[in-house]
Amino acid sequence: MSKREKWLAALPVFNEVGYVNPILDQVLQYSHDVLVVDDGSVDGTSELLQARDDIRIVRHGTNRGYGAALRTAFDYSIAEGYAGVVTLDCDGQHQPKRIPRFIEAARSADLVSGSRYLKEYAGDDQPPAERLFINRRITAELNRRLGLSLTDAFCGFKAYRREAIESFSITDDGYAMPLQLWVQAAAAGLRIIEIPVPLIYLDLNRSFGGSLDQAETRLAYYNQVLDGAMRAAGMACASDDLSVPVRHPKLG
Repeated sequence: MSKREKWLAALPVFNEVGYVNPILDQVLQYSHDVLVVDDGSVDGTSELLQARDDIRIVRHGTNRGYGAALRTAFDYSIAEGYAGVVTLDCDGQHQPKRIPRFIEAARSADLVSGSRYLKEYAGDDQPPAERLFINRRITAELNRRLGLSLTDAFCGFKAYRREAIESFSITDDGYAMPLQLWVQAAAAGLRIIEIPVPLIYLDLNRSFGGSLDQAETRLAYYNQVLDGAMRAAGMACASDDLSVPVRHPKLG
């Protein structure tokens, strides 16, 4: 990796009026190039963003979903010639001061993913029980099917090299998007690294939207998307024995 490589920090945002300005102020301490994908906010977030002149903004006219917002960030990073993009949430879960660590880790990986379960930090929050259960179930299923060694399937704090982004064909607009991502990363033989991040939950009442707030429904949906992603990649599904060669060294 050349020291001259240019990286983008990208944040998908939906109704984050209470967090957006302080989080962006922190992000700008660690990244000169910051993109916010405003996914149809209606709570005043859009107005706060428009008042700033130190970030780039792409706005969705309606709320299209987390996966759609990340696709927009990916497309922007490719179109603007960035070597890679670091994605992080704008709700206080991810500490911007860790952005340089993700970029540094990408020197030896195509995809760097944060994990809230690789290491315990002082002051770690306790995750909601049903979210932890679903994360563990899906993470174990991904490892079993794809030959990975993940510890956290759903952390949104990630660094993607351009080559990784160009290998993806993400179609899920919602929170199941990471399942397609992991399948496609494994199929492409990407070099995957997890690095530890603190476990922070500032809002335990966040909604996944409609019926997906029900844990059983959400888990069933995730499994459905996972099966579909594997079929699309030409891989065996649920009950088949599957081994995909992927390098996944650990840092941290």
